[in-house]
Amino acid sequence: MEQSQFKFNPEDLNYNKLDDSLSARIWRIVIYVAAIVVIAVLLNVVYSLFFDTPRERQIRRENEILLEEYETLSERKKMVDTVMQEVEQIDRDIYRVIFETEPLQHDMSQASGLTYQNLLLTQDEEIVLNSARKLDSLIRHINRTESIYDMLMIKGSNHLEMLPAIPAIQPIENRDLTLIASGFGHRIHPIYKIPKMHKGIDFSAPVGTPVFATGDGVVKTVVRSERGLGNQIIIDHGFGYTTLYASMDELDVRQGA
Repeated sequence: MEQSQFKFNPEDLNYNKLDDSLSARIWRIVIYVAAIVVIAVLLNVVYSLFFDTPRERQIRRENEILLEEYETLSERKKMVDTVMQEVEQIDRDIYRVIFETEPLQHDMSQASGLTYQNLLLTQDEEIVLNSARKLDSLIRHINRTESIYDMLMIKGSNHLEMLPAIPAIQPIENRDLTLIASGFGHRIHPIYKIPKMHKGIDFSAPVGTPVFATGDGVVKTVVRSERGLGNQIIIDHGFGYTTLYASMDELDVRQGA
């Protein structure tokens, strides 16, 4: 049998029986549960303020690793930029001379975005969007580079055809370079004895010395004459190059050869 509970009343010096009804019991239980919940919430708040949860520690470590990788990529990018500057200088030196065209412009200024120092203040979504913008810019740059290189390949193949046609050798065998009688430029005319522009090179050689074409081409004109420049041959090398051979003793070619 459950014992009744009493409470001492100091005013009348008697023990008064406590009301132990069902509603009172339920009310006490509700108070106890509410107190436990409040204490648990307070403890959780205090713990979260001073200690990281395992998930938070994992996320924080992942962020630190990402930032370290960004810093490493930044250093590598600086090295690549230095190499690219050297490559661009080589492009400028070679393209204009060999390909006769302006060099490829490696302009990556549009690919710039957030600095690595600001990544700590940047939301994950912004980092992803920034990386996507950089990647998109790189893809456009690669496509533009490929189209320019395709154009250069065409130009290069044309230049391969042009190289044998460029007048680049002497018209007679002159290994010791002792047979040049008069060079290109102003000189005293041998007949008129006045300064006059000489638009060619004179070679002095014995009669019967073979004369060579200075590059691949087609004989455009054959002139047999005993006056002026004498026997003449004009060769069209293509690509804007034409050479004239004059004052020869005999001619052994025909037009179109």
